[in-house]
Amino acid sequence: MEMIDRYIYAVTQKLPQSQREDIAEELHSLIEDMLDERVQSKNITDDDVEEVLMELGNPRLLAQKYRGTKKYLIGPEFFDSYMLVLKIALISTFSVILLTFVIKSVINPVSILDHFVEFIVALVTALPAAVGWTTFGFAIPDHFGEIKSKDLEIGMEWKPSDLAPIPDKKRQIKYCEPLVGIAFYTLLIIMFVFSNEYLGIWIFHDGFSGVVPFLNSETYSSSLLFIILIMGIGIIKESLKLVYGKWTYKLVINTALVNLVSIIAVFMMINGNAFWNPDFMLELTQAGLITENSDGYRTVSVIWEQSTLWIVVLLVIGLIWDVVDGLIKANKK
Repeated sequence: MEMIDRYIYAVTQKLPQSQREDIAEELHSLIEDMLDERVQSKNITDDDVEEVLMELGNPRLLAQKYRGTKKYLIGPEFFDSYMLVLKIALISTFSVILLTFVIKSVINPVSILDHFVEFIVALVTALPAAVGWTTFGFAIPDHFGEIKSKDLEIGMEWKPSDLAPIPDKKRQIKYCEPLVGIAFYTLLIIMFVFSNEYLGIWIFHDGFSGVVPFLNSETYSSSLLFIILIMGIGIIKESLKLVYGKWTYKLVINTALVNLVSIIAVFMMINGNAFWNPDFMLELTQAGLITENSDGYRTVSVIWEQSTLWIVVLLVIGLIWDVVDGLIKANKK
């Protein structure tokens, strides 16, 4: 019956994915046995189902019993996914730092000892940072889920009619989407913190010989605060998706607010010349990549001058579509 399916869905959604299928089968069998004992070969009515579900109790509290009563920073509901994302973040972070070390060593082998020291320092700094940001991203949904559970336990009377319908699959947020998002934003933070000097046009003259940077090295330390803020906001947005598990109007509103903050932060960061390398065109010319006053120079100059506008436009379009897409899915029955 639909009410039974809704009850089992409400319980299992609060459990680790590795346990959901087995516990769903166990609950199906338990409810069938309770119904058989109650009706004694008579026809099962909706009232019978409601009474059995009332005996089992609030699905959130039942899920807590399956999980146990221990307190966790990252609870069992998200722990498997947390470990997966954490592994991805750590491997990606290590790979980026190792690649940076290799490139520096190839470019300047004489200073390989200095590069190795930088490599060790970066590992000691970046790996804990990756752990911290990943943990932060998962602690948010776990914390708010715990708050909801406490609210129900403290005094809200529960009845089977309160069960939410099983959402349309098109409304459900695939579990892998926010996981990949959290790992992606964490990796970007690590890249901007430890490998920002390689963000630019790479120069090759008889091998790799340097980078013409996109960003202003003199103001980068202040810009980095905005970058971490923006990526942190992204982690919060993906965490909200984990909290809700499906697109709702409330999630759409929260996503819109988070995206608005992101747009404002990006605009404040990149607006003006302080963020970008003011000598970008000059350094391209000095590197021999383009010739001053040539057609290529003028084309690159126009693109460079309009880069801020296009970055903002594309970002705004992407974030607006993020909200519109969520609204479309939330409207599905």
